[in-house]
Amino acid sequence: MSEFYDRIKARDAVAGRPATDPQVVLAVWLYATLEGIGSARAIDRLCQQHAAYRWLCGGAPINHDLLATFRRENAVLLDRLLTQSVTGLIAEKLITLEEMAIDGTKVRAWAGRGSMSKRKRLERIEKAVADRVAELKSELDKDPGEPERRRKRRALQAAQERARRVERAHQKLAELVQEQAARAKTHAKEEAEKGEPKVSVSDPEARSMRLADGAVAPAWNVQVATANGFVMAIDPTDRRKDSGLAPGLVEKIAERCGRAPRRLLADTTAITQQDIVELAERYPSMTVYSPPPPERPDVTAETLRKRRWKRRHEPSAVQAWRARMASEEGQQTYRRRKLTERAHGIVKNRGMSRFLVHSREKVRAVCVLQALALNLCWANTLRRRIAAAAAMVIPAIA
Repeated sequence: MSEFYDRIKARDAVAGRPATDPQVVLAVWLYATLEGIGSARAIDRLCQQHAAYRWLCGGAPINHDLLATFRRENAVLLDRLLTQSVTGLIAEKLITLEEMAIDGTKVRAWAGRGSMSKRKRLERIEKAVADRVAELKSELDKDPGEPERRRKRRALQAAQERARRVERAHQKLAELVQEQAARAKTHAKEEAEKGEPKVSVSDPEARSMRLADGAVAPAWNVQVATANGFVMAIDPTDRRKDSGLAPGLVEKIAERCGRAPRRLLADTTAITQQDIVELAERYPSMTVYSPPPPERPDVTAETLRKRRWKRRHEPSAVQAWRARMASEEGQQTYRRRKLTERAHGIVKNRGMSRFLVHSREKVRAVCVLQALALNLCWANTLRRRIAAAAAMVIPAIA
């Protein structure tokens, strides 16, 4: 926690209000995460009314602004804390890098379908917001009443924040237009059917995605890597599909733990043949288990001939992967990938069924808090099981 303390500016020899201990703030956030509460204002009320939260605070001043600022500004430090906790669990031998599973899950963003806008609507919103900001500034200059000035100042701040979001939405829309133009060079028909790109005014970084229940809404595709029931890495992305995201997760694990896992289990949609080649070159000791995508059986003889010719000329890493997944041992190993769904279910039952914050950095902080809470709780459960097993063995020996 030293990096959290280094950020404190008010110290013994420096003027300023005493800061709340970062350990207290982190403890409150972790306990609230375990309880499925992700709203800073809701936690603020609980810290005043609920005995457990009051005991955690220990008389330290806690409010929603402090809680929100801690989560908003410490995403990077929380990720480093996750690295320290994971390496500590590895040293405790509760985690091994023998096998790791990765999978993505869609989580709704803090934005509605109505916030998705095309270019023309975005320009109308931008003009309306700019007019509102100018109007409020003019009223503030003319109005001498202090209470009314405070009300209008808050309204001006809200309008300026919306203007900043609209500006970010314009930048994001320009990126999406460039991406669509690049894809149209190779998939012109598919891109033409999609129509003009849209971007959310509420959360410009979120993308419209099809969720598990069939609905289409602004969401984040959260990539989760697990080992022995623990979350090793968690990363929210704006990619609708998992394809091509596996190498980035493996690289993060290698940086965090010093080496890559021996076996990597991934879904069909998460691993491409190019990913298999790149992973084999970068991590020779790692074996990938991911079923090949299904192929149509009702094809002509010419298509079968081309398919066999193509497989004979595939890279050696891809040929070894096909042979491995055709074996019974490979299929049994891959079946263990479904264990990663446990982590998805836990974090969603603890309030991550929909994010309550905007922007990727804030969403990442929420994800890391969920990972820390899950790992600490699961480690405590395993320690109790190990202690209970040891207590049963000792009388038997005696």
